[in-house]
Amino acid sequence: MNNIKKSGMNVLLMAAGVVALGAAAVWQFYRFATFKDSQGVVDLQGGGHHFWLGLGAALLACIIGFFVFSVLLRYDKGDELHITS
Repeated sequence: MNNIKKSGMNVLLMAAGVVALGAAAVWQFYRFATFKDSQGVVDLQGGGHHFWLGLGAALLACIIGFFVFSVLLRYDKGDELHITS
């Protein structure tokens, strides 16, 4: 029973990490879309680093999310019964 609690906590922490990374990506895209120059005017050409940070964080969140959920799909791999062994 203790193993189930540890597994559940790990899944919760991994999911929270993916959500936090996704939130960081959204924040960076927001900063890119509302970037203003020194005069306070919205500058469509500026803020490129926010775009790349947001894109990198979104890509990283997708990759990590894929691996986390692929591990979740194999949760009962140890319970398989092999007929040939």
